[in-house]
Amino acid sequence: MLASLGLLAAHHETHDAHSHAAHAAPRTPSAAGAQVYIISPADGAEVSGPVTVRFGLRGMGVAPAGYPGEGTGHHHLIVDVDLPALDASIPTDDNHRHYGGGQTETTLELAPGPHTLQLLFADHNHVPHDPPLASQRITVHVK
Repeated sequence: MLASLGLLAAHHETHDAHSHAAHAAPRTPSAAGAQVYIISPADGAEVSGPVTVRFGLRGMGVAPAGYPGEGTGHHHLIVDVDLPALDASIPTDDNHRHYGGGQTETTLELAPGPHTLQLLFADHNHVPHDPPLASQRITVHVK
């Protein structure tokens, strides 16, 4: 019986490894030296709502989602959570906001209190580049 449990555990581990590999998406190379950053607000800023966030990018170009041009991608704003998996399409929800139209700023309605903001640049399929282009994570305090 112990041998059966060992085989079952080995099968489960192998299945998990294959499942993750099957869900991993191909990643587009980022340009050498490229950077993504938040222009404003500044880290630690006390702001009134609604909050306008301006996106910065150096060394690559902004293009709409679906456009597979070399050296291009579009912004995603990660709000109040850690970065998602970097080898899969970025989820879409209130914490993972997509700007697939090529937008370089947004205005957010955020509840009063502290919030974290971080940009993650991704390719035409919403998959982060390799290496990933993520801004510094900043904290803002909404009045």
